[in-house]
Amino acid sequence: MEIKPWRPTIATSSPAHRSSAAPDAVCIIRLSAIGDCCHTLAVVRSIQSAWPSTRITWVIGRTEFSLMEGVDGVEFITFDKSRGWRSYLDVRRQIGKRRFPILLNLHASMRANIASRMIRADRRIGYDRARARDYQWLFTNERIPPASQQHVLDGMFSFIEVLGLNERDLRWDIPLSESDRQFASDACRATGPTLVISPCSSERFRNFRNWSVENYAALVDYLHTEYNANIILTGGPTEIEREYGAGIAAAASRPVANLIGKTTLKQLLAVIDAAHVVVCPDSGPAHMATTVGTPVVGLYATSNRHRTGPYFSQHLVADRYPDAIRQEFGRQVDDVDWGQRVRNPDAMNLITLADVKAKIDLVLSAEPTAHE
Repeated sequence: MEIKPWRPTIATSSPAHRSSAAPDAVCIIRLSAIGDCCHTLAVVRSIQSAWPSTRITWVIGRTEFSLMEGVDGVEFITFDKSRGWRSYLDVRRQIGKRRFPILLNLHASMRANIASRMIRADRRIGYDRARARDYQWLFTNERIPPASQQHVLDGMFSFIEVLGLNERDLRWDIPLSESDRQFASDACRATGPTLVISPCSSERFRNFRNWSVENYAALVDYLHTEYNANIILTGGPTEIEREYGAGIAAAASRPVANLIGKTTLKQLLAVIDAAHVVVCPDSGPAHMATTVGTPVVGLYATSNRHRTGPYFSQHLVADRYPDAIRQEFGRQVDDVDWGQRVRNPDAMNLITLADVKAKIDLVLSAEPTAHE
């Protein structure tokens, strides 16, 4: 099954879209996760291009805000889930008595549903019934049209198509400070191409997306031998990520720069921007790389790359999802639900070292090799 994402040219909307019909304000709810918030920013940019006078308010999680902070033309309302029920009152307090002509709830979760009730709005637009998880349809008065076999980002763009906006402005422009850029420059100073390896996905129940430490270490050795590559390990401060970083560094035959648990999200984005390639499973860094145009070699076996893969690097995904579906369910991809997850901890072992080498070679063997 070959479903390629739509890749329009980046364009500013025509004057027809800059009409007096533009609302004075739009409120967007997307609390998490990092990758989905990167998708959301593309939707925000498209609204800004079409309706430059429209004020945009975005209710976002605290962690995700640390990446998006400073995005121009957006008022952020931070939602701190660690505060429990008080987090909803925080949203109500920050919104005040304002009433929005349009609220786009791009997050189908009960937490987002409840947060949406803290906001007064006329049009409350959510997902179609099939995608409106956690009873989202009870919290909205409009839905986007049903659609099958869509990438998550394409599904989000359906929200503005409902508003009559059909041009996509695929730019992100996440602001980075000079110190963030300097941090990345220092990390990428070595000769040879720089590869960022973010080995782990987020920790969730029965969410098996991580390749083995042994495979990553063998890949590092190949990259050192074949390309004299500068390898940077990145990730969060969780125990499993730190264990992966220590394990890969110990098993590799040459030193790597282990930045796991040592970067802010903006520093991480700056490093990704300066790198030639990112190697990672289905996780936030894949979509962060998309925002800065860095190629992504994605490792996908337990999730469908056509739904959640790096939007512009589908051809670089080491994809064993069809094999995992056959092994787990005895069926073909076309015969299971779109986005069916494989909940088998051994599925990622279907991705071979040769699979990943071949994808990296596609990038590093090309001319020019530098990421510009």
